[in-house]
Amino acid sequence: MPLIAQAPPTPGGAVLARLHAINAAHGYLPAEELRRAAVELAVPLSQLYSAASFYAAFSFEPRGRHTIHACQGTACYIRGGDKLLDALETTLGVPQGETTADRCFTLETVYCLGSCSLAPVIRVDGDTYGRMKADRLPHVLKRYRLTEIGSQGHENP
Repeated sequence: MPLIAQAPPTPGGAVLARLHAINAAHGYLPAEELRRAAVELAVPLSQLYSAASFYAAFSFEPRGRHTIHACQGTACYIRGGDKLLDALETTLGVPQGETTADRCFTLETVYCLGSCSLAPVIRVDGDTYGRMKADRLPHVLKRYRLTEIGSQGHENP
């Protein structure tokens, strides 16, 4: 018999499945949704926060509809990845780790995208852009803004 009585564990995967569902619906994990899930799953709220904070796939802050990963690994950095990151921050108007006000883009740094021969590299969602130069950034970003305009019939604010 355990020293401290505990509720039986939730069915395997229920917590992660719920976190993924919330994240897919909102693009992040709103606190009110986490509280609701804890009640529905009959688990401590801390268990949801613990699982969510362990996995990089989850965010507690609103994220952009598109994620830009700017590589700062050795090959990319040596070939101008730091200057490319500066240009991205200027173009988007946010520092790395932040999301644009219109929630179109979230800018993150990574330390290898596995495309060193194409350095410097950025990845937008799953699309890799190699041998990037700052003057090409507006063209690349425009593709993702146009996708949103086309899918919604108008540009997002």
